[in-house]
Amino acid sequence: MRNLILALVPAILALSTIATAPANAQKYYSTSPVCKTNYRWGGEDTDCGYTSLEQCRASASGLAAMCINNPYYAGPPTDRRPSQPGRRSRPLY
Repeated sequence: MRNLILALVPAILALSTIATAPANAQKYYSTSPVCKTNYRWGGEDTDCGYTSLEQCRASASGLAAMCINNPYYAGPPTDRRPSQPGRRSRPLY
């Protein structure tokens, strides 16, 4: 019985380590065209809330940071229903 418990201890420790490790979130969102990566002790932090490189560079000025074009930017939202030529919309009363 003691050998069984000693054999299970490393497996339980390994599973608890995996279960408590933080998951890596997606760094790039498809809603903004520019991302800023802040480099600091212990890792990096990515913020994709910028609409232009100039805006990002102003925010990154004086920091250990870098601005890049978002590789996953989906572009501006498109209209869901394209209009058909020669067809007028009727007002809703």
